[in-house]
Amino acid sequence: MPNTGTRAGDQVQLTLDDGVLRIEINRPDSLNAVTPDVLDDMTDAVESAGTQDEVRVIVLSGAGRAFCSGADIGGTGELSDEVGPVATLDGANRLVAAVRDVPRPVVSVVQGPCAGVGVSIALSADLVLASSKAFFMLAFAKIGLMPDGGATALVAASVGRAKAMRMALLAERLRADEAETLGLVSHVFDAETFEKDVEDVIAGLRIGPMVGYARTKHAVNIATLGSLDAAFALEREGQIGLLAAADFAEGVVAFNEKRPPKFSDTV
Repeated sequence: MPNTGTRAGDQVQLTLDDGVLRIEINRPDSLNAVTPDVLDDMTDAVESAGTQDEVRVIVLSGAGRAFCSGADIGGTGELSDEVGPVATLDGANRLVAAVRDVPRPVVSVVQGPCAGVGVSIALSADLVLASSKAFFMLAFAKIGLMPDGGATALVAASVGRAKAMRMALLAERLRADEAETLGLVSHVFDAETFEKDVEDVIAGLRIGPMVGYARTKHAVNIATLGSLDAAFALEREGQIGLLAAADFAEGVVAFNEKRPPKFSDTV
C-alpha cells in the first residue's frame, strides 16, 4: 500500500502498522478541508482495506488541530463553478458508503473542529472517538446549502429528528460532551489523555473477532441506516439546485469576507 494518496499526494497519509490502517487528511492549514481528490484517495484506501486480510481496523483522522472543517471553499473558488461542488458531493457520498460497507471496524478520531461534510465523514465510522476539545457543526446553512454526505440520515439516526433539525437549521456548535449526551459520538476522552485513550480502544478492536465485527456492523447498519442511500440521492438533487441559487453565491462571498450573509431566495 502506498504511503500517500495517488491523486492528492501527501494531502492523504496512509500507514499500515500491526493490523491498523490509518488514513489521515493532511491539510492542517485549511483545518483539513476536503477536495474531490482527497475524498477519492480516502475511499480507495477504505475499499482496498476491505480486501486485505492484514487490515483489522481502519482509523480516520485529520492532521493538526482539526478533524475536518468540511469542503474546501476558501480562496480557491472551487465551489463557485458546477464541477467542483458536485465532485466534492459525490466524493463524500462514495467515502461514506465505503466506510459503511467495508467489513472492518472503522474508527474516527476527532480531536478538534468537525464541521460540514466532516461531520458526515466522522459519523460514518462505527466508533467516533472525540476529544473534550472537539466540537461538531453542520455549517451548511451558513452558506445557503443543505447537509450532505449522508448527514441527513447519519445525524438523525444518532440523535433523533428534533436534534438533527436543530443542528441542520441553526448551524450551532455542539460541544463534545453535548455530542456524547445526545448519542452523536461513542466516546469523549479528556484532551490530556486523548491519544492514549484512543490507542487503547484501537488496540482492543485489533485483537477482536473480525467476522463477528463484520456481521454486527452489517446488521446494525441495516437497522439504523436503511435510508442512507436514499439520503444520498435526495441531498444530491437538493444540493445541486442550491448550488445554482443566489443564496449560495452570497454565502460564499460572505464567508470569504468574514461577514454575515444576506440571503434573498424564496421558496
